[in-house]
Amino acid sequence: MLIHTNRSITITRQAELLGIARPTVYYKPVVDPYDIELMRFIDEQYTKTPFYGSRRMTVSLNRNSYLVNRKRVQRLMRLMGIEAIYPKPNLSKPHLDNKIYPYLLRNIEINRSNQIWGTDITYIRLSKRWMYLAAIMDWFSRYVVSWELSSGLEVDFCISALEKAFVTGMPEIFNSDRGSQFTSLDFVSKLEQNNIQISMDGKGRAADNIFTERLWRTLKYEEVYIKDYQDVREARQGINNYMSFYNQERPHQSLGNKTPAEVYFGRNN
Repeated sequence: MLIHTNRSITITRQAELLGIARPTVYYKPVVDPYDIELMRFIDEQYTKTPFYGSRRMTVSLNRNSYLVNRKRVQRLMRLMGIEAIYPKPNLSKPHLDNKIYPYLLRNIEINRSNQIWGTDITYIRLSKRWMYLAAIMDWFSRYVVSWELSSGLEVDFCISALEKAFVTGMPEIFNSDRGSQFTSLDFVSKLEQNNIQISMDGKGRAADNIFTERLWRTLKYEEVYIKDYQDVREARQGINNYMSFYNQERPHQSLGNKTPAEVYFGRNN
């Protein structure tokens, strides 16, 4: 991927033409290869046992011949955005000045497409670095309406995913966690301009966005861990192919063995 810094076209526009999020352009690789190796193990272990904190994770690493102390594991888990108390990667931190909205979905019956959309962010490992993936999902059909990949956790790639999603449809309610990306004025204003109700997870409640959490687990076991992406291009292509498969071909028992696309578009037509 070639980005010119001596240019007549801005870096933002070049990123748009290349189909990448702007923060990706400025990414600087991590130097310590051992950290990358440890993070790969932590990622897989956490996907299997999301209740592991740094203490148990350190024990698990040592039992698998990784010589590391707990302090280093704590640092890496913070970098990956992983918390131990509840099964939820804390990839988006709240901003004290941003408005927090109440959780609107308790006891609501989900019975139609575009009634509720949810979003979340997860860590995606590459061979020598990592990326972050944001996705927007329709809760009724499990259809992934849009997604975006980025090297950083700035709000830009979340807004990009939202704008792409609006090309397909518009939800009545949009649910997210309380992270700074989703509480930022730039993000919230996109929802308010379209008269979309805003719902945010209760603090420490992973179950409030359970459908997207299940997507992450499925994506990692069926795609990311198998393919072992070497670079951003491979990751983008692999995730694109998998999301297409997930939406168009992968049947869900909870959907009566229909695919998400069949339920999402079938209910709208």
